[in-house]
Amino acid sequence: MAQLSDDCFAGASPLMPIEEAMALIERNLGPVVATEEVALRAAAGRLLAEDVVAAVDVPPHDNSAVDGYAVYFDDLHPERETRLPVAARIAAGERPPAPARRGAALRIFTGAMLPLGADGPGPDTVIMQEDCREEDGYVLLSPGIRRGANRRARGEDVVAGATILGAGTRLRPQEVGLAASVGRTRLTVFAPLSAAVFSTGNEVCEPGVAPVPGRIFDSNRYTLIALLEGLGARVSDLGILRDDAGAVRRALAGAARAHQVVVTSGGVSTGEEDHLRGAVEALGRLHFWRLAIKPGRPIAMGRVGGAAFFGLPGNPAAMMVTFLKVVRPAILRLAGGRMDPARLFPVRAGFAHRKKAGRREFVRARLERADDGALVARKFPREGAGLLSSMVESEGLVELPEAMTRLTEGATVDFLSFDSVLGR
Repeated sequence: MAQLSDDCFAGASPLMPIEEAMALIERNLGPVVATEEVALRAAAGRLLAEDVVAAVDVPPHDNSAVDGYAVYFDDLHPERETRLPVAARIAAGERPPAPARRGAALRIFTGAMLPLGADGPGPDTVIMQEDCREEDGYVLLSPGIRRGANRRARGEDVVAGATILGAGTRLRPQEVGLAASVGRTRLTVFAPLSAAVFSTGNEVCEPGVAPVPGRIFDSNRYTLIALLEGLGARVSDLGILRDDAGAVRRALAGAARAHQVVVTSGGVSTGEEDHLRGAVEALGRLHFWRLAIKPGRPIAMGRVGGAAFFGLPGNPAAMMVTFLKVVRPAILRLAGGRMDPARLFPVRAGFAHRKKAGRREFVRARLERADDGALVARKFPREGAGLLSSMVESEGLVELPEAMTRLTEGATVDFLSFDSVLGR
């Protein structure tokens, strides 16, 4: 089981480009969880811990894709109807009654096994029953069919010996079904990552209590818990920590002893009441704490004991952006998954924008369909890092590179859809 090392992020600059941070994470983080075997029905949503190799071909034999008549293509007349005797009837799940012979048709049903031939290969083409008519033990077959039509070949889907699922794959319904198709009943998966979450700040209070002037309800903790559980983590809610250096240190130490990951929001900036940085440095190692991004520059990554630590901004929108772009890939890595980059797709910018050089910027936006059919990103009308409503009313993030300083309306930009990363 891989562990975080003391010096794996040595030399990190105070203001780090996001690509450098992600490269460091990819190089130096690995699975910190055990493995376990689960029944196939319990495997959905889990991370696969070993490759799955097919022991059988799928399908295991040539079979018919339709209800109809199986024939040798070379028995068909290319320009007029062909009349052939019906030699046998084959239903799905039955073995063919006898080897097939040239010059005859076989009544066959969807999924039924195509027989071998008496002297070599068997029938190679199936004609749909709608294109045939049967009379007096013969079938009349319409011309125009292609060789091999409506025939599913043995191993067409999966070939025995092939790796059909790779370690690190998150098992969706289709992966579970693919494992079942080769006869697997159990899979080896990674155990859930244990994560602790707490918020910090005297200004933060629990939803549901009577509002007090100067306080705000804690939304970040609930957002973080949902994000982590969406990635399959087992999450402990540690509540809200007040701005007290000793209390923060004690809570962080206790959380690190009992969990593999600790994620916090707030308290990672440079204010006098921001105590997390000092606590992490006292208890472990801070590897980076500021990235060249907007929103979300104050983001910390470190190690406390054997636990990874991620300290996210207190502003809700900035917190969620930094989780999706930085913490989510790291969590997948620690949990045994693949740190695949989030997929971006090109859209047309429906807004102009100016930004500072040297930092990656993420602009919240919705997509609209233009008259010419192109997707156009419309910027959320307000930019505040504290606007959680912007993450609800937007569909994703327009990602603007470090070198850009001015975006012209109509230019092509990269767009990250929330749907592509939430819960993956």
